[in-house]
Amino acid sequence: MTFIRKLLKDESGATAIEYGLIAALVSVAAITALTAMGGSLRDMFSAVSTELEAAVDSTSTGGTDTGGTDTGGTDTGGTDTGGTDTGT
Repeated sequence: MTFIRKLLKDESGATAIEYGLIAALVSVAAITALTAMGGSLRDMFSAVSTELEAAVDSTSTGGTDTGGTDTGGTDTGGTDTGGTDTGT
């Protein structure tokens, strides 16, 4: 009988159990929140992916001029050395 009384009064393991319960509750809350946000995160990343693919497609099919060598068109200035203007 003394052993049972001693066991009931012993609180040395209570703190560890409390920390374990807190960790379990935090884990459940995190899983619930991430599951609820999963759909909206997927939609957001899909939208970003679509926009990036469209941007890559527009640059590879003659979209915005990114510079490079001028192969003709309007003379943009420079030193005139005489001769025929090649447009470069």
